[in-house]
Amino acid sequence: MKYIPLAILGLALWASAASAQQVAPWHDPSPHKVQFVTVDQDVKLEVLDWGGTGRPVVLLAGLGNTAHVFDDFAPKLTPQYHVYGITRRGFGASSSPDSGYSADRLGDDVLAVLDTLKLDRPVLVGHSIAGEELSSIGSRHPEEVAGLIYLDAAYSYAYYDRNEGDFATDLEELQKQLDELKSAEDLTNQKPLIEGLLQTELPRFEGDLRSLDTEINRNLLPVPESTSADRESFEAYRS
Repeated sequence: MKYIPLAILGLALWASAASAQQVAPWHDPSPHKVQFVTVDQDVKLEVLDWGGTGRPVVLLAGLGNTAHVFDDFAPKLTPQYHVYGITRRGFGASSSPDSGYSADRLGDDVLAVLDTLKLDRPVLVGHSIAGEELSSIGSRHPEEVAGLIYLDAAYSYAYYDRNEGDFATDLEELQKQLDELKSAEDLTNQKPLIEGLLQTELPRFEGDLRSLDTEINRNLLPVPESTSADRESFEAYRS
């Protein structure tokens, strides 16, 4: 009798299983249709349509996910709503351009999909980073939506106001642009980026730093003891 070493037998079984997996490709069981909508020059977004009746509901995924993250959840809404999902630029089957990832640009992408599909004032449901798109659309074009639902999405970036600024958000944006400048092979082609840094990003971040410094100094001051007069009314205590 001829014996086969266990290591060789195990390797053969693993190769056989791997081959079987390649023969049977993954099949998405979720009942939806897929289409691609042009939202910008050379930028198309994957849009899923789970069907249903009633007011349209549009699902926006969190960072790192595509609209397919809602494959199990979306069909639960179709008895009452017509449900869609959008995969934002840079992820999944959607286009991945080098630029166009600001909150307002991503919000405009969603609006372009709504316009193309002729969706009448849908409810937008966003998870995590999608709070950016929700707040961008809600603050600039409230007439386009019937409501906004934030699923663990109400972070500072979701309520970002360029006029007010936000230290963490502005720092992240500034870092991205500095990294882009650092990696550029020819700085002569980066004049628009340099001008944007000088005229907008750096002055805004300087303002953030000054506000942060003021807040730190305020927190270092001793807190005065309240008096009985301070506690007579809410207005007095606030003052």
